Amino acid sequence: MVDALLDLIDEGDFSPTAERVAARAGVSLRLVFHYFADLESLHAAAADRQLERVTPLLRPLSDTGPLAARLSAFVRQRARLLERIAPVRRASLLREPGSPEIRRRLAWVTELERAHLARVFRQELAARRGRARVTLFNAMEAASSFQSWDQMRRRQGLSVERAKAALNLTLKALLQSR
Repeated sequence: MVDALLDLIDEGDFSPTAERVAARAGVSLRLVFHYFADLESLHAAAADRQLERVTPLLRPLSDTGPLAARLSAFVRQRARLLERIAPVRRASLLREPGSPEIRRRLAWVTELERAHLARVFRQELAARRGRARVTLFNAMEAASSFQSWDQMRRRQGLSVERAKAALNLTLKALLQSR
């Protein structure tokens, strides 16, 4: 049932009903609610399964070596991740206002993304002091966020390669700014 929900979302049905989930899973609607108290708990289980699905894309990146190499590796990995999670993230953002579980999981993912960004670019961030460090980090976080990626891919119509080039250029400019 969880996989059925994720499959429906991946196919563009960002708010599937319990009936559609049951039909996709080949089970009765009653069975859905036997295992899940409500749609909130089904979506929470789907969020956990989604994390299992994307964890292999989150391998640690080096925090040493030339900036260009680290930046390139970061952009490649972030693009793969954002492309993979896009449908589920869009569905999560739709459910977030009314779902404490989804809000909690999105906040947790945001913290993971922030920690990853801070680790890969720790040298450049450490070279800044106080407010300048915070401002740089906030700008980098915004530039590499799902919302920015979605803007480039869906609203601007950029290909994955062009969106990666734009993200790389933006982060490079931020890191080289003073």
